[in-house]
Amino acid sequence: MRFYMPTELLDDENCVEKHSDRFLALGKNALIVTGKNSARNNGSFDDVTAALDKQGIAWTEFAEIEENPSVETVMKGKDAAIQNNADFIIGIGGGSPLDAAKAIALMAAHPEAGAESLYGGDLDSNALPMAAVPTTCGTGSEATGVAVLTRHELKTKGSIPYRIFPKVAFIDGKYLVDAPMSLIISTAVDALSHIVESYFMLKADEYSRMAAMHGLKVWARSKPILLGERYLNAQDRRNLMCASTLAGMAIAQTGTSIPHALSYPLTYELGIPHGRAVGYFLGAFLEEAPDEEKWELLTTGGFRNISEFKVFLKRLVGDIEVTEEVLNRGYEMVKDDPKRMECSIFPVSHEDLRKIVYGQDAQKFA
Repeated sequence: MRFYMPTELLDDENCVEKHSDRFLALGKNALIVTGKNSARNNGSFDDVTAALDKQGIAWTEFAEIEENPSVETVMKGKDAAIQNNADFIIGIGGGSPLDAAKAIALMAAHPEAGAESLYGGDLDSNALPMAAVPTTCGTGSEATGVAVLTRHELKTKGSIPYRIFPKVAFIDGKYLVDAPMSLIISTAVDALSHIVESYFMLKADEYSRMAAMHGLKVWARSKPILLGERYLNAQDRRNLMCASTLAGMAIAQTGTSIPHALSYPLTYELGIPHGRAVGYFLGAFLEEAPDEEKWELLTTGGFRNISEFKVFLKRLVGDIEVTEEVLNRGYEMVKDDPKRMECSIFPVSHEDLRKIVYGQDAQKFA
């Protein structure tokens, strides 16, 4: 067994302010990588810049990260880091800014490298130091070395072949206060997907399952919130953020599997948010899992059976119109990829994959 978690995780109310000294260990000139509006709206940007000013650290903002960030945007961020002499990177936001920040940290440490190196695997893993300030409750990117980018030339998304862990992550539930419920639900489904997928990976062991199962216990406390049965309070927000980070710790050890791979065409071609796209396939994937392990997950999450789990998930994901063409594309992408088809503890045949992709209509596409 092995468990590699090099990131210092600081989970605390007002933790950016309380632990602003952590930035001093990273450098003297920061590039803040974020989206156009959300970090300013939820207060995280102001918290970070106040902390940097307090410590006498210079900073520049790069606020051009789109949802599902592209290779092209990362290369713009690299140029911004180099032009402003940044010696460390701060990512603020959901998975998109955090993943982009990792890739920018990598490329800024290799100024001569072109965009082809992001997926070429020809670089070492040296990167500028990076801090993460997550403001959504799904990706767990603050606890992983993974960076997923959009590859327009392939019309899909994919992880870069480098592992760039943040040096420190500041986790504070207050950044969810003004988040729309649609975002909270979608990202919470992503966290649930991380838990389920990591549990069944061949790389899973007692350490990764410890993170996954405790993450599921914490995640399950928020089920009434996600169903709209009551409003979020401060503890709910902390639970959601904590569950997301624990799920991230799990997939940092194991990776993700078939639901994530199938989700990418839905997001790229139909614009379906990542969490909902993954959730679209999650119930059918879990249904194919061995009964004993499946039962352990279901009971920990407070579900009586797989049917109840699928109904619950359907309520969160909602009605998604997915074309046959996009489903076919996902199926074809995954079926001949041994990295995906053979990564779980239970075998997945082409027939099983059809059930996961097409559900009740699987025989129609056999």
